[in-house]
Amino acid sequence: MPDMRTAVVTGANRGIGEAIAARLRERGMHVVGTSREPRDGFATVDVTRPEQIEALARQVAAERGVDVLVNNAGTSLRGFDENVARQTLDTNFFGAMRLTDALLPSMRAGARIVMVSSGMGTLSHVERELRARFEDPALTREQLVELMDSFVHDVGAGTHASRGWPSNAYSVSKIGMNALVRVLARELAADPRRILVNAVDPGWVRTRMGGGAAPRTPEQGARTAVWLALLPEGGPTGGFFRDERPAPW
Repeated sequence: MPDMRTAVVTGANRGIGEAIAARLRERGMHVVGTSREPRDGFATVDVTRPEQIEALARQVAAERGVDVLVNNAGTSLRGFDENVARQTLDTNFFGAMRLTDALLPSMRAGARIVMVSSGMGTLSHVERELRARFEDPALTREQLVELMDSFVHDVGAGTHASRGWPSNAYSVSKIGMNALVRVLARELAADPRRILVNAVDPGWVRTRMGGGAAPRTPEQGARTAVWLALLPEGGPTGGFFRDERPAPW
């Protein structure tokens, strides 16, 4: 069915990603699900490995193009040091940016990009000076990357707290992801394909990362991501949403 709409969902082998993929299939979409480890029925994509991202980009370009991209793959590592900070940002922030950039040329008119973020990504987790830098409406991609790199450097130097960063690499990675959404929305504003890009806080969900005490099921966590993936023309872009409503940055 060449006219079937196509969605790429990263980390679709379990948890929220699996639930998002199932919901989009129910809506009649062809879903290309990815998994970091080789698994039948999935494209093997570790978002920290450019060669695997490039292989996926070639695959979708040759087959169908992309109507929806859900950047769901993520990690939360134990401990806190420079290495943990670097690995976490490499997956959760830089990985999402790499994959989005690689697939953008294959995105069709009316495509939707959804970043699965977190309530831990709100700017309440950084001090005032950093918050102002992230909130700057003129923030460029280059400046955002510099901010992310500076966090890793500051953790290694033992100065991150004095510079206003939290001692939580996962939180910083999602703060960066949310800022990337705003940057991408500006970059795509003049694109004639009318691509919308938004971030979602799925809430605290019972997954391997969220743990068994979380109050939400993966299906409940997937709901707003699917809603954003299916936004009609003229829908919001550059926003952060929870339960299908705007959430504070």
